[in-house]
Amino acid sequence: MKAVCLALLMAAVTPAQAELWGFVDAAGVAHFAPRQVDARFTPVLGGGGALRVPGKTDGGAHLLTWLEIAPEVKAMQPFVREAAARHGVDAELLKAIIAVESGYQTGAVSPRGALGLMQITPETASRYATPADAARLAEPRINIHTGARMLADLIRRFGRIDAALAAWNAGEGAVRRAGNRVPDIDETQAHVQLVLELYWALLQQSQPARAQRLTLHP
Repeated sequence: MKAVCLALLMAAVTPAQAELWGFVDAAGVAHFAPRQVDARFTPVLGGGGALRVPGKTDGGAHLLTWLEIAPEVKAMQPFVREAAARHGVDAELLKAIIAVESGYQTGAVSPRGALGLMQITPETASRYATPADAARLAEPRINIHTGARMLADLIRRFGRIDAALAAWNAGEGAVRRAGNRVPDIDETQAHVQLVLELYWALLQQSQPARAQRLTLHP
């Protein structure tokens, strides 16, 4: 029913005034409204209906289109779906993290030695991968499964998606010192915000099957 309501809400907005606002809360629930209900809401649709993800200079529409059509993204989707089902995390959240962490570049290596699609560090691999898998961490399927296992554990530990993403970026210690919240670190706050924004944009695309994750505001 909520998915139908969202479709009706969007259909009722004419191109001249197309506007849809939303945000994803710490529990991963997407909230949508035809206006800015409060400061948490940012534009999803606006100015003729162009979808955008705030904070991305290339515009959210371009990013989402690329995530739909890029061969390198499509090639990874079976691994993403498999890891999501096995470890109990949303495929859209994994997809958003990979896009932000590595841009779907399987050979990505960070200055601190984080590897692959989900930028897994050797320390993370020692906790969440078998020794055999840790030795093959750059392989996409192993990398995604290791990252999904870590994300599921962080969500269980902190009980909030935003805190889990902050721990992913800044470490669990920084999140604990901040009272199990996103710490006041510019890079971490920007990282969490971008992943969440992309996550709810991806959720919006898949709403017919994900209606239970929607809350609509008048």
